[in-house]
Amino acid sequence: MNIRKAVIPVAGKGTRFLPATKQTPKEMLPIINIPMVHYSVMEAVESGIEQLIFVTSSGKGSIENYFDRNLELENFLEQNGKIKELELIQNVSSMIEIITVRQKEQLGLGHAINCASPIIGNETFSVILGDDIVRGERPATKQLIEVSKKNNGKSVIGVMEVPNAETYRYGIVDGEFIDDKRLTLLMKAMIEKPKPSEAPTNLATPGRYILSGNIFECLNEIPRGVGGEYQLTDAINMLASRDEVYAHKFDGDRFDTGNIEGFLNATVEFALRDESTKELMLNIIREKIKTYGIKR
Repeated sequence: MNIRKAVIPVAGKGTRFLPATKQTPKEMLPIINIPMVHYSVMEAVESGIEQLIFVTSSGKGSIENYFDRNLELENFLEQNGKIKELELIQNVSSMIEIITVRQKEQLGLGHAINCASPIIGNETFSVILGDDIVRGERPATKQLIEVSKKNNGKSVIGVMEVPNAETYRYGIVDGEFIDDKRLTLLMKAMIEKPKPSEAPTNLATPGRYILSGNIFECLNEIPRGVGGEYQLTDAINMLASRDEVYAHKFDGDRFDTGNIEGFLNATVEFALRDESTKELMLNIIREKIKTYGIKR
């Protein structure tokens, strides 16, 4: 069983980044010189995904344009001898086959994923949230695909451990471990943002899923939930009541770039991890500490 398709929902308004996102999609905001959505697409490519479905809304055309060819820019770079830059943008445009579908109303993550159902059909597929970046030796999506293959193509929810006091910020998974390393669980339920005193575990869902095509039947049956939206959590719980759904603790560092704090953290961290920018970032930090008298 090969998982060939991935869905990346990018229809949100990005209100936390206004006024920048008045005209620029949040997903196109750069972390140094790479738009955040680029990292999600790279994860899909490195996980063996062949076809990517962006679920978009009005004003998101620049995302599709970014992954398309720009012949005028290519010609300019070639004529001016900027071969390295030329190769960079050509690599972006040739990474993967991309299809876009329009979510005409923002009615929740479940609704966004359901918009891709005509393209997905009955296939098992991946979902990658564009403002959750995971960096590690192996792509998080690839790790989940491997767990799905080991378990007859069943759905797998990516999870990570969070401090017990922060369970109210996430969907939390309840289940029983099925392996000695305590990495994979057979899921009982997912609870949306439980209080720490009510959370069954500290295993949170940061936006990585492998879902069987049966999820669409559930998405079509669930009622609107919180905020009048169709919640993916509700559909996954319905699926878990009918079929085996697993959760897996993936290996990698997660960056929540959907808010200002996480975006800044990712920018600094990525600069420090890259040898070409590490010293520059360290020097900037040292100078700012000196200028503002910040005590360590």
